[in-house]
Amino acid sequence: MASPNQPRPKGRGAPVSPPNRFETARLEDDLEQLQHSEPPPGRVATEFFADSSQSVICKNNSPDIPFRYSINPYRGCEHGCAYCYARPGHELLGMNAGIDFESKVLVKRDAAKLLRRELASKSWRGEPIAVSGVTDCYQPAERCFRITRSLLEVMAEANQAVTLITKNALVLRDLDLLAPMAARKLVHVGVSLTTLDASLARTLEPRTSSPEARLRCIRELSAAGVPVRAMTAPVIPGLNDEEIPQLLAAAKEAGAVSASYILLRLPWAVAPVFLEWLDAHRPLARAKVESLIRASREGALNDSQWGKRMRGDGAYAESIRQTFAVFARKHGLDQPSPPLDTTQFRPPTVGGQRMLF
Repeated sequence: MASPNQPRPKGRGAPVSPPNRFETARLEDDLEQLQHSEPPPGRVATEFFADSSQSVICKNNSPDIPFRYSINPYRGCEHGCAYCYARPGHELLGMNAGIDFESKVLVKRDAAKLLRRELASKSWRGEPIAVSGVTDCYQPAERCFRITRSLLEVMAEANQAVTLITKNALVLRDLDLLAPMAARKLVHVGVSLTTLDASLARTLEPRTSSPEARLRCIRELSAAGVPVRAMTAPVIPGLNDEEIPQLLAAAKEAGAVSASYILLRLPWAVAPVFLEWLDAHRPLARAKVESLIRASREGALNDSQWGKRMRGDGAYAESIRQTFAVFARKHGLDQPSPPLDTTQFRPPTVGGQRMLF
């Protein structure tokens, strides 16, 4: 737990930096020294590092994930969502799942080059690829690095089917690529719509697009012919679960064709980050929210079992499932997204020459 005397970084989702579970030692601030010194800067600048990965397409074998292949252009995410299940991944890099996750971002600068090589492989058959799934491909860093756009350019050339997942209206920048791909049934976009409460979004998801901007994003993508799935995720018991009817109604009005949800997940170091966020921003709701999370996870804060981790268990989790089902059906959002056409795939050129075999 963070000390009340310890300054909280401004504009960030994580009020704490939990210890890395893989490290045997860590540095702690001397609170007595901090109290008698000048206050540190209130904002933490984002640092960017080159990711030297030699491949970009990842294969997924999880039975409760709807895609087999994915690409994440960035490791770490500036959005800084307090609930982000991807935070523990930074511990594998020798960093922490708190401030480090959202302020030390690895950039896959060679992603488009690697993708072109992998799509040109004789073994690749044009199966759909999900871009994002761990960290957001349209996080603020994308304005500068344009990694996601470079990937889309390669996919458009190869007629590669793709789904994009984001909570940032920056995706509209790439409508010139997405609209023609959608006309060829090559792309879907999933837009995360967590809350309609702008004040809640500003602290829970501090560097994402506002709820109003996300609805505008759904509206403009849909108007351009791009199928959009509204992702009311995560559903946080006692915090935003009561918004499910309004979220689905707003998504439908904006033009979404389908919807889905995921119950809040708090694996490993995500739990202390989220609970500290509650203490900092919703202290009066802390006990209720934690109690309902545990009621939905058989007394625990997290359950990693396949089939249960996304939906939870128990009476309260079932009430969320039923509520979502009723209103998704009411608004015609309970259907799957239109199928993607993988038959158009053709290997891209490599070094100016298309693969012959």
